[in-house]
Amino acid sequence: MKLVADNIYHVYNQGNNKETIFRDHEDYISFLKRVRKRVFPIAEILNYCLMPNHYHFLIYTNQKSIESIQLGLLESQVLKNSFRLINSSFSIEFNNKYTRTGSLFRQKTKFKLLENKKDNYPFICFNYIHQNPLKAGLVKKMEDWKYSSFQDYLGIREGTLCNFELAEKLIDIHKDDFYNTSYSVINEKLADKLY
Repeated sequence: MKLVADNIYHVYNQGNNKETIFRDHEDYISFLKRVRKRVFPIAEILNYCLMPNHYHFLIYTNQKSIESIQLGLLESQVLKNSFRLINSSFSIEFNNKYTRTGSLFRQKTKFKLLENKKDNYPFICFNYIHQNPLKAGLVKKMEDWKYSSFQDYLGIREGTLCNFELAEKLIDIHKDDFYNTSYSVINEKLADKLY
């Protein structure tokens, strides 16, 4: 699928065979540094969550994101290639650190266009991403998970990876009811359509 500018995408990948891809704090930070280097300059990150065996990003594309790039005989797009490079370089570091071999991630990072305005998929996906650690039982409150943008949105941490103003505009997020809305129950049938 070709990415199109000025659209919201749910971007996600998982450890190969659901293997753990982040074993310690440094792994999470190392991955986020790669995202800052490769994605931050070419797309708007609306929110994210890194989980022990997978990751989620909500991304708004622009013209830089969708530029065509030649990779040998294959043609790709800059944003897709950025995630390929992030996964590849992180895998090399991870394999060296933990003396392992083989692929760490599933072969292709998924990009799901969230275009259904009627069912408000961008809003549902935004909250779904932040709810991941809570639903997985990793924390009792979303604000306790360090590896998502939830703490940034609450003002607990001063993260600069996400474009808060754009998220408020595109997804209709309001600071005054952000916390309560974030904890609202998501219809599982709608959540299945985020993938």
